[in-house]
Amino acid sequence: MSVDIGNRLRHVRLLNSLSQRELAKRAGVTNSTISLIESNSSNPSVGALKRILDGIPIGLAEFFAFEPDRPKKAFYRGDELVEIGKGPISYRQIGDNLFGRSLQILKECYQPGADTGKVPLVHDGEEGGIVLSGRLEVTVDDERRILGPGDAYYFESRRPHRFRCVGPVACDIISACTPPTF
Repeated sequence: MSVDIGNRLRHVRLLNSLSQRELAKRAGVTNSTISLIESNSSNPSVGALKRILDGIPIGLAEFFAFEPDRPKKAFYRGDELVEIGKGPISYRQIGDNLFGRSLQILKECYQPGADTGKVPLVHDGEEGGIVLSGRLEVTVDDERRILGPGDAYYFESRRPHRFRCVGPVACDIISACTPPTF
């Protein structure tokens, strides 16, 4: 049985009211290290994980024994969405606990010019989304499209991909990925 270290770390970090930045500072690692682990894009060594957990603080045994209750809540008000990424791109997730869930749903907002980065994203799973407002440039492999309101995308997340707001106004999207790897 494999352990979902990324979602487990995110959940424990949020339970302790720590941002990714604060945990990274406490653990002496970069913000991107915490982000990569939480998105399951990087698998830390036991030593690296212990240093990160010391920043919470929680021991390895307690971390691996921790099993939160599965979410029972079915409905969420807009102000209950959980911000999991701040800056020029806002990612607001439905629910704070993804343990036992096989789907992650996000309300994304890209400010004008916001970009997921020159290095394409690659991770396991599938993802899709619908543009609600604004214009979004989506690149998958070598194919690039500019999507507007009502347009959508859906692809295997192992394909290198990138998102960028290309208009003068913010771009809002509703997206989903499975498994929850963001």
